[in-house]
Amino acid sequence: MGADFSQPQRQSVIGILVMFFYTLQQYARALWPMIVIWIFKFDEINKLYLFLGMIAVFVSIGVVSYLKYLNFTFTLDSENEEFIITDGVFNKTKTAIQLRKIQQVNINQSFIQKLIGVYELDVDTAGSNKKEGAIKAISHELALELKSRLLENEGKKSIIETEEISLEETEQKLFEAAHPFIKIRFLSLLKVGITSNYERSIALLLIFFSTIYENFQNFGDESNVYKEKVGSYIDENLVLQTILISIVLLFGIVLVINVIRIVFKYYNYKITRQKGSLLLSFGLLNTKSTIIKPEKVQITTVTRNYFQKKIGILELKIRQATSGEKEERKSVIEIPGCSETERDSILKLLFHKIPEKGLMLQPNFRKLVFSVFLSIGLPLLGFMAIGHWFEPVFFEYSYVVPVYVVFIGLIQYFKFKNNRLFINENFIIKQSGAWDVSNDIIEPSKIQAITTSQLFWHKRLNIGSITLHTAGGNIAFQLGNYSILKQQVNLWLYEIETSDSNWM
Repeated sequence: MGADFSQPQRQSVIGILVMFFYTLQQYARALWPMIVIWIFKFDEINKLYLFLGMIAVFVSIGVVSYLKYLNFTFTLDSENEEFIITDGVFNKTKTAIQLRKIQQVNINQSFIQKLIGVYELDVDTAGSNKKEGAIKAISHELALELKSRLLENEGKKSIIETEEISLEETEQKLFEAAHPFIKIRFLSLLKVGITSNYERSIALLLIFFSTIYENFQNFGDESNVYKEKVGSYIDENLVLQTILISIVLLFGIVLVINVIRIVFKYYNYKITRQKGSLLLSFGLLNTKSTIIKPEKVQITTVTRNYFQKKIGILELKIRQATSGEKEERKSVIEIPGCSETERDSILKLLFHKIPEKGLMLQPNFRKLVFSVFLSIGLPLLGFMAIGHWFEPVFFEYSYVVPVYVVFIGLIQYFKFKNNRLFINENFIIKQSGAWDVSNDIIEPSKIQAITTSQLFWHKRLNIGSITLHTAGGNIAFQLGNYSILKQQVNLWLYEIETSDSNWM
């Protein structure tokens, strides 16, 4: 017998502990300056007053947590097709969410919730930059049942009667969750950790060794006498070996940290089919469970680099409707360490077919020239101007210039080489990237608006730019064949007007 959500439901009683820990965390964030002062002046503070103050704080947190639990209820109004949440401490707030506007329902479990044995259920719509409803303490079975009830009403135009979910259906959901059709292996997560985020690793190495070099320079300027005394004991080969070992060691540390981060975030990654949708669950300390409905998907990105291609893995990113750039970054759903077979299975479920690349458009070579000017020309002009008029000491670092020119030049070349727009009858695929090559896939029916632009000096060359706006973000392609772009825009606009796609 399913739960009766037509009557106000409270969270699990043990959820008071969850409320207590979250409220304590909020107090700690608000009072951290005072806490720091207490730590450094602990010997000077009256211990009795400190003890009484701590008791008062914990008692107030306990009272607030209990009132939060007592005043929090959630209800399903089948007559008005609304999910109603009432919460508050002294002033009660009532939030009504229309079922047809629910974009996503996530079941998460933080480390504290895992210790206590409860889950958190978040309700999200596309019209706001925050979660409209969050139930902090609920059992897993009840969370699955409520999630199913919230999503099964989606898209219905007429009022339906409340139906009880049978025990067999609940058992079937649990069986499906326990038998995923894709499970990302631990070894695949290790591969992802080793072969990703090279930009961050290189940036950390550059910052680290530039700082060391600057300190050595300062040390040499200020301690010439000391340097003369110990200089004979320093072998230049030993210094070179130390630098090389330091580079390898730091790079290894960065990779280890990246591997740990990937494993902790995506541990035990399972993907399960559930009524034509994808149910994703993952996480070691903080467990997250979310559902992806194919009709809600806006942009699907397939990313891989050279090393990942050699070892047979790739990464998928799925973006659904969001309300802003900040929320867009947070709501990206990542599937790391997929094989090509697993990728095809996911794409088939999302699009009912594997997207194919059709007509290829490539940017005019002027895009490469302009990118080189911005990334190499302007910095070099600034370097020379500062060195000539302000700080001649800058020219002592001229040996870095050839390395910078070659490195950035290669990046811009490969970015230009990989920058392509593929147009198919059913799909638009934007390819980009220098090292990590990404393919952004969208369906024309998901486009909200299209922006085209052409500078007056580009008219004779028949080149221009286009930006496709979707609820999950924008896709831009610059300096392509403008005649073909305009022709495709007309076709896409017609498809948008005639499409009955229910992606909201």
